[in-house]
Amino acid sequence: MAMIALKCPHIKVTVVDLSQPRIDAWNSDNLPIYEPGLEEVVKQCRGKNLFFTTDVAGSIAASEMIFVSVNTPTKKTGLGKGKAADLTYWESAARTIAAVSKSNKIIVEKSTVPVRTAEAIEKVLKRNCSDPNVQFDILSNPEFLAEGTAMDDLSVPDRVLIGGKIEGEAGQNAVDALAEIYANWVPKDRILQANLWSAELSKLAANAFLAQRISSINAMSALCECTGADVAQVAFALGKDSRIGPKFLNASVGFGGSCFQKDILNLAYICECHGLKEVADYWYSVVGMNDYQKSRFVKRVVSAMFNTISGKKIAMLGFAFKKDTGDTRETPAIDVGRGLIEDGAKLAIFDPKVSDEQIALDMEGLTNNITTYKTAKEALEGAHAVCIMTEWDEFKLYDWKEIYDTMQKPAFVFDGRLILDHEHLREIGFIVYALGKPIDPFLRSAEGV
Repeated sequence: MAMIALKCPHIKVTVVDLSQPRIDAWNSDNLPIYEPGLEEVVKQCRGKNLFFTTDVAGSIAASEMIFVSVNTPTKKTGLGKGKAADLTYWESAARTIAAVSKSNKIIVEKSTVPVRTAEAIEKVLKRNCSDPNVQFDILSNPEFLAEGTAMDDLSVPDRVLIGGKIEGEAGQNAVDALAEIYANWVPKDRILQANLWSAELSKLAANAFLAQRISSINAMSALCECTGADVAQVAFALGKDSRIGPKFLNASVGFGGSCFQKDILNLAYICECHGLKEVADYWYSVVGMNDYQKSRFVKRVVSAMFNTISGKKIAMLGFAFKKDTGDTRETPAIDVGRGLIEDGAKLAIFDPKVSDEQIALDMEGLTNNITTYKTAKEALEGAHAVCIMTEWDEFKLYDWKEIYDTMQKPAFVFDGRLILDHEHLREIGFIVYALGKPIDPFLRSAEGV
């Protein structure tokens, strides 16, 4: 919404939330989320044509177009538990919109939702609006952006997809109205139109395909370690194939974030509901490979350190699921951290953007085995090993000789993001495990490797 306000100064954009503290944060100098470039845009537009308020009803009543960006987590109970999307917040938003609307509205799905959600939401809107003359036109306008580069992705998008009931005049007019907004900065040949169901499915499919690539290269990383191949060289060769391309071929400890796992599970559940068991199993395997990669990493750590890490201080550099964000949803650091603690490790965690409170929330029940630090130097001092969990650029710039001198010996580095200079680390004296790279002779001789 901030990007629309920036690119369309003639349009008033109002962001609403039921949480007063969250709205207060959006109106302050300390925004509630970190995203490179976001703060500058918000401060440039706020109070001009970008506003933040808890007046949900008043803002809905005054609007012509409503973007719904509520959370759609995976269900934790009931039918579809652990797979299906929970549309509780979406339905609640729809009921609120219907209750206060006195004029025609265009409703835009921004949340990632199952196919044909628009159909269900339309029924909720129509049956809860007191004025039968009010018309609701529902559009699907999924985001195709990545945290850490979201502002650039929004400013210069590969494509903008708008789905609507384009077979009818009213639906086509609604699609055109939203397309007109994007046309203020997006070339028209990048503004794609589709029917509602295709647009809804496209978002799930996009995230599933991207996650599939990560799981595929991670599967190769395991084979590389067994054969002496180098996954970075394999990925480079693959990326030179114009049919494949180089993106999302970086082997790592696993994918995370709010979308990939949730959307794959949702997609697989939809397949199950339509009797497509083999298709569902295929997509479940993508998540299964991601889980395997995280558990495989933990086993490498334990086996390398003489099959016992009980009582040992292990530093984790990075907790966010990727660099340039403070988002920890589904971050691999959670499962890896739990696995290390189960084997008795004492974790020393440092992340430049993740708060101590967020780490405590994510690692609930295990905080007695965790200490968070404000600097990497403190986290690393006296540690037996360090695990690189997030690819923050600053980690590459550290004085690793100085770090080595403060650590227990032998000092181990487990690079789960392949960002460090491994030969330099070995010259210093570190025992290095680089995911998907030829195994260090010290590690190869260890039990279980």
